[in-house]
Amino acid sequence: MNKKLVAYFSASGTTKKAAERLAKAMGADLFEIKPVVPYTRADLNWMDKKSRSSVEMNDPTSRPEIAEKLSNMADYDTVFLGFPIWWYVAPHIINTFVESYDFAGKTMVPFATSGGSGMGKTVDVLKKLCPKADWKEGKMVNGISDKALADWANAF
Repeated sequence: MNKKLVAYFSASGTTKKAAERLAKAMGADLFEIKPVVPYTRADLNWMDKKSRSSVEMNDPTSRPEIAEKLSNMADYDTVFLGFPIWWYVAPHIINTFVESYDFAGKTMVPFATSGGSGMGKTVDVLKKLCPKADWKEGKMVNGISDKALADWANAF
């Protein structure tokens, strides 16, 4: 049996909605990746070079702390990993998440939301952090229908 998890980070609620739809479409478990310190609207102001998100994304070693860890990650065979695209890659809290577990041998399926950019080099970055996982090509899920989302997700 292939037990599936949808793990996601959502700063504004957009990725959360997509993750919930995805988990429902597959009958998968759902886990929200929450930062210890939640992001405020000011933190997310990408036009302010001193905003928290800008500072984090400009520091490749930045690893925002996650509020809680999933105790049963070993139970899952496939992990759908959702996030908004920030600066053409996943937010660094996703790096924290990927580096926090042993995903060796697991299928990792990234999905993202964005106001205008694509996945960029996101999957390449994540593969380097967790090379023993079987990374699949990422997918943007903005505006995708429930049927198209289910068809895509159930292929894994």
